[in-house]
Amino acid sequence: MTSVTGREAYVIDAVRTPVGKRGGTLSGQHPADLGAHVIRAVVERTGIDPEVVDDVIFGCVDAIGPQAGNIARSAWLAAGMPLGVPGTTVDRQCGSSQQAIHFGAQAIMSGTQDVVLFGGVQNMSALPISSAMLAGREYGFDDPFTGSTGWVERFG
Repeated sequence: MTSVTGREAYVIDAVRTPVGKRGGTLSGQHPADLGAHVIRAVVERTGIDPEVVDDVIFGCVDAIGPQAGNIARSAWLAAGMPLGVPGTTVDRQCGSSQQAIHFGAQAIMSGTQDVVLFGGVQNMSALPISSAMLAGREYGFDDPFTGSTGWVERFG
């Protein structure tokens, strides 16, 4: 890819957690620790100084419970990485991690950042897909849409 500024963005390394099955040995792992595992592995494999990382961007569909509170930054800190590096979490449903890649590449290509660590995390045994849709029930919200005049007028 070439940007308007002429800068290119490259993926230097890729790591993922081991694949588990629902209710399996990984099901009890905290999502921040799952993310921390891959962060430490990328830093170790590439030999990059974590202090030069400009941002950490992670995708996460259901950012509730242990995945709430900015899981990208939580995973970075759980990995023992420098406190001064910011992080942000993206929810674009099934495309969340892909969006994290795009945001990282765009930041590099625009010249606003030089090094971005990106990825995604979700413990689907602990928080099955669409868990966030039901999270407001204890506060009186049956779903994210009820009560929105515009939504109801358009979709029923």
